[in-house]
Amino acid sequence: MATSPNTPQVYSASASPAAFSITKDIDFADDSRAPTGAGDEEDEPSAADYDPTLDMEEDKIRAKQKEMGHNVSTAVEDQTPNDWKPVSSLEQGVGAPHTALESKKEFDMFADDDEDDDMFSQDPAQPTTPQEAQPKQLDRSLLDDWADSDGYYRIIVDELLGGRYHVRAMLGKGMYANVFRATDIKANKLVAIKIVRNNSTLRKQGMKEVAVLQRLGEADPEDRKHIVRLERHFDHKGHLCIVFEHLGDNLREVVKKFGRDRGISLPAVQSYAQQIFTGLAFMRKCNVIHADLKPDNILVSNDEKHKLLKIADLGSAMDASDNEPREYLASRFYRAPELILGFRYDFAIDMWSIGCTLYELYTGKILFGAPNNNQMLRSMQECRGKFPWRWLKKGDNSHLHWVDDGIFKSHEIDKATGRPVVRMITFMKPTRDLKTRVLAAATSLSAKEKFELEPFIDLLDKCLQVNPEKRLTPAEALRHPFINPPAAKARVTSMAPPLMIPSQLRGARLVPKNPFAKKH
Repeated sequence: MATSPNTPQVYSASASPAAFSITKDIDFADDSRAPTGAGDEEDEPSAADYDPTLDMEEDKIRAKQKEMGHNVSTAVEDQTPNDWKPVSSLEQGVGAPHTALESKKEFDMFADDDEDDDMFSQDPAQPTTPQEAQPKQLDRSLLDDWADSDGYYRIIVDELLGGRYHVRAMLGKGMYANVFRATDIKANKLVAIKIVRNNSTLRKQGMKEVAVLQRLGEADPEDRKHIVRLERHFDHKGHLCIVFEHLGDNLREVVKKFGRDRGISLPAVQSYAQQIFTGLAFMRKCNVIHADLKPDNILVSNDEKHKLLKIADLGSAMDASDNEPREYLASRFYRAPELILGFRYDFAIDMWSIGCTLYELYTGKILFGAPNNNQMLRSMQECRGKFPWRWLKKGDNSHLHWVDDGIFKSHEIDKATGRPVVRMITFMKPTRDLKTRVLAAATSLSAKEKFELEPFIDLLDKCLQVNPEKRLTPAEALRHPFINPPAAKARVTSMAPPLMIPSQLRGARLVPKNPFAKKH
């Protein structure tokens, strides 16, 4: 496993996810890898700039049209230009107003002291003083309608919600709700509040999320399973408000800050992967499918020196028994093939999504990006090769994308005429496989460093098996050599001093035996 100067030199085979400590920016930024070229035709879109919200809105429209009897796959989906690009978060214009709570000291990675060297740290919330705006209980008659035309709550900074939550700033806006940072004046701490749109269907979905989080919270009383904590929920001016613990950046923001176009370091990816799989193993034990995993829905805590991670936004989560085919479930770039093809699904859809997410973390690029489901399937085959026909035939929607002999029907827009066309494509081997893509993001690494990537590539391969029955389970992933290296089992677990002093460790790499090397 590749190491950084701050990588712990003592491992335990049963180490907890929190055992990997990341204390400075340099642990995340991998300066040994150069950014990949943006001009390469085969270069994937940047993971840092992608915002899935508009793509989700497009797919919601397609799903509604299909319910009404329209042939979405051959009509609506084809009306996408060839110069399609993923929506950039910069185009959304959704930004949180600056507040005193968001101010940060300038980071100095060369500082000797440990104070404020946490890349996610924020100045602690200060008690309310006369100079600060006081929270105000706003009368309902102040506005004719507290919801905008789309049902989003019209928040006013410094409003007091539920008699105790002082609204500070907007954190984000999604398909179902907007989210705000607030101070809990009773507990004197920061919280995040999701205010669901004023819509009966979305309210029902919000209450379903509350029920799932309560169920998971009761099963994890010690808060060790890396699932965001629900604090309470209440009604405010006709809107459901869900209060969560306050966390730091999501993983897309981490990539944007510390790995734009090249990704974050392999040790950081390993630490995050271990915590994600711990959370998914717990959810599986509780019979819960997340169904919308992506970097945006995985948050990193700003507490302590361990960058603890938590799975969040369970608005699409469900009991595993509720698995009726839904081809537009999950965000498109993270949508497993069995969802698109109309299969009943299970926990494996979350493993596919995490495979895509881990690839993004290391490379800084999106693995599968396309404007519609048909082209998503094409993108998958370009990376994973021909889909097994015996498995395909069982999918309710397979006939929309393949003919009987396994030839793929690619619905495209002709560049010359601008009209929809169908091109018949036979995929055999991948045109650019997974290993090639990962190594392309590691062009500046030495041969030995690339050798260390083998366990990571193998983990991705097993998470991204086209047939869900062949994918790793979370428990199997936790035993995988990338997460639990063979070298870790052989090392002394006592706190023995390292063999090299920190100055000697800088730039050094410990290379475990490659478990994937062929025996002679």
